Amino acid sequence: MKKTAPQDSAGHEKSPDHKELGAQLDLFLFSDLVGPGLPLWTPKGTILREALDDFVWELRAKRGYEKVEIPHMAKKDLYEKSGHWEKFKDDLFRVKTREGHEFAIKPMNCPHHTQIYSRRPQSYRDLPVRYANTTMCYRDEQTGELNGLARLRAFTQDDAHVFCRTSQAEEEILKIWDIVDEFYSTFGFELSPALSLSDPKNMDAYLGDRAHWREAEDTLRRVVKKRKANVPEVLGEAAFYGPKIDFMAHDSLGRTWQVATIQLDMNMPERFDLTCINEQGQPERIVMIHAAIMGAIERFLSILLEHTAGVFPAWLAPIQISVATVSNEKHLEYAQKLANRLTAAGARVWVDDSDESVGKKVRASEQQKIPYTLVIGDKEMAGEKLAVRSRGEKDTMDMTPDELVAKLKRA
Repeated sequence: MKKTAPQDSAGHEKSPDHKELGAQLDLFLFSDLVGPGLPLWTPKGTILREALDDFVWELRAKRGYEKVEIPHMAKKDLYEKSGHWEKFKDDLFRVKTREGHEFAIKPMNCPHHTQIYSRRPQSYRDLPVRYANTTMCYRDEQTGELNGLARLRAFTQDDAHVFCRTSQAEEEILKIWDIVDEFYSTFGFELSPALSLSDPKNMDAYLGDRAHWREAEDTLRRVVKKRKANVPEVLGEAAFYGPKIDFMAHDSLGRTWQVATIQLDMNMPERFDLTCINEQGQPERIVMIHAAIMGAIERFLSILLEHTAGVFPAWLAPIQISVATVSNEKHLEYAQKLANRLTAAGARVWVDDSDESVGKKVRASEQQKIPYTLVIGDKEMAGEKLAVRSRGEKDTMDMTPDELVAKLKRA
């Protein structure tokens, strides 16, 4: 992706800031009336979020995931049973009903998903069961810790949980690893995985017994070996319920970010008594795999905005084509008909119907980092092909509308 480096007031190149880019590209905002750490998304920002989530869903759907949905709150009892209440009670938004019941606005989704799995007896033939759920979570972060989209009180997880037999866990984790690789390579990120393990000197910080932890950690080691990956082991970085493979993304500015995670959990199935009926007709304890590809969509977007300086690939750009008329009086009607045709073919199109000169319209398109700009004048109205200017290029290419739409597709 070709990028234009932003400059400071003295004309020096500076690192892009996702908050500035979000305002410049009209993607998101914060309101003092709504509150800090609670972003609002414009129509263009919402297109961006949904395109990213659709991409993750495409990758998951090919591997047998099913969508589920859950409420945004639950009784305190759910989080006490999962272990989250004791661990994170000070980070939760709490709600007390007029009848005196205590609820929490959900800080994570896994306890809810256990209840969907356990709604009926599951046969070993049904496994693996794979649930995907993009939904908001809420945590009572301190005001001084908030940072644009990178640290929020309300954020959206592209969450998934796999319920499977112990013997199926390695294969399922390898499938998730494939999704992680395909997603991040699309944006030009280099990934470095790390194996985050428990601290054997501080097992009081984790749920469950040491035997379960050894089994889960050895399973992840076998996955790493099958993947033939050079993965460091980091003690004390596991989730409180299980070890995990964390992926570090290296961006275009040389920075490193922790992004996707795959977690193997043998403790929550114990706490919620999750089983399948095995070949002998007996209940068999299962395991649970937690997987987030972007993690939080908002945080991933903060990284992606700075990684690309807001220059998104055409398939992702909120506006893919801008149409600039030489003369509104002579060319606007044709431009609008053309835009309707391109929109019907699946493109996201903006017709600049301002009274500015065509040169200023082209510059406005560049400032909005729109991938393709069409200049419509007498020649274009008379011909079958369009004069297409690619973002950052001075020369135009001749294309038919169908050829242009084809260029918007994700490779």
